[in-house]
Amino acid sequence: MTPHTSARAGAFAALAAAGMLAALLLGRPELAALAAPFALALTAGLAAGERAAPRLEAAVEVGQDRALTGDVVPLRVTLRADAPVEQVDVVLALPAGLAPAGAAGVAVRLAAGEGRVLELGVRCERWGVHRVGGLVVRAGGGWRLLAWERRLEPEARLKVLPRAEELRDLVRPLGTTATSGGGVARARGEGIEFADVRPFLPGDRPRSVNWRATARLGARPAAGATPGAAAGDPWVTERHPERARDVVLFLDTFEDVGGAGGSTLDRAVAAAAAIAAAYLRERDRVGVVSFGGFVRWLAPVSGMTGLYRLLDTLLETRVHANVAWKDVRRVPARALPPHALVIALTPLVDTRGVAALLDLRARGHDLAVIDVEPPATAPPARPGRRGPGARRALPARTRALAGRVWALERAALRHRYQRLGVAVVAWREPMPAGQVLLELEASRHRAAALRP
Repeated sequence: MTPHTSARAGAFAALAAAGMLAALLLGRPELAALAAPFALALTAGLAAGERAAPRLEAAVEVGQDRALTGDVVPLRVTLRADAPVEQVDVVLALPAGLAPAGAAGVAVRLAAGEGRVLELGVRCERWGVHRVGGLVVRAGGGWRLLAWERRLEPEARLKVLPRAEELRDLVRPLGTTATSGGGVARARGEGIEFADVRPFLPGDRPRSVNWRATARLGARPAAGATPGAAAGDPWVTERHPERARDVVLFLDTFEDVGGAGGSTLDRAVAAAAAIAAAYLRERDRVGVVSFGGFVRWLAPVSGMTGLYRLLDTLLETRVHANVAWKDVRRVPARALPPHALVIALTPLVDTRGVAALLDLRARGHDLAVIDVEPPATAPPARPGRRGPGARRALPARTRALAGRVWALERAALRHRYQRLGVAVVAWREPMPAGQVLLELEASRHRAAALRP
């Protein structure tokens, strides 16, 4: 442990020095006599403290390795000393995104050979991967004139997941894969969902015969039936097969605009986690692309293992400042399957993200855009502007006018996507994510009429 003097030692030294100096300047020996006890106490306390340096052992155990935002994670701190310690202060050293649940530290007294277990709590305020377990342990001795300090570096990794809401309705992709899943394909084949009835043809399975339709329609041939159909032939049921769907969550991470209601990246990651979990429950495959200054991607996966991989990828989503131009050619082809539904979550602030979405539509991808509107009323600083004038305080009238112009620019950009047949909705606070998906599905029906 590293020794250092306490605030009391500094006060004693200051009083002793002030008394001695005043005695010399004023020629009053009684002032030196008043300062002598402080000097003697300081000398004796420091000498006694150096001889009795405590050997203190400390260990931290984290109660869990995964949590949700808002949860309280317990920490168990174990202390043990080989000699009596008058006071041991234990203070949590937490990274950004974590906060102490209650007091940030405690003070205890330890006897010789005594072990003490302290229960502390950490509140998870922001999603991400955090290193926890950092402590500052201070032991006082020598009449509390000396203190020994030891810092424990964090060792455990705590994954804090965004608290996602339960989604009931999802956006239905236009295409499906060849594997079995929870989606209904447009094609007809073996399945559960009813499609139509038709006359029996050679090669049809007997179990596909619809006896009720045969009793009602078998006495006459159907209008527009095949040339070989005749009265009395049985009728069979056609169904839509259940097929898996590919969904790719495209996160625009060029900019993160924050405000009182939370940042755009926080809302986008929380919504992406909820959407991914909902699609995976439908036995679909879900992938993620973090497109920004640093491109991260995960090809579509399925199952519970895939959910954990997706969440781990989302937790590592960050905004990396970069002025270089990037386009979707930097994303591998297997991260964007041809028939996948691409759900983009973007604040529509950076022109590189806007151009990337237009490029995706030009390449023929099934695209749906969620405009994560920033909570701030005024437009953010443009990329590349730095210095004290980048975010200067403007008069209220000027800010209101700038906000109206910025809102018109965003509305024009959304209209541009809609003219290309892309469904786009604006996500404003405090609208829940479930309502956003409902509006996005309705917007897809309107955009289908404009799709070239």
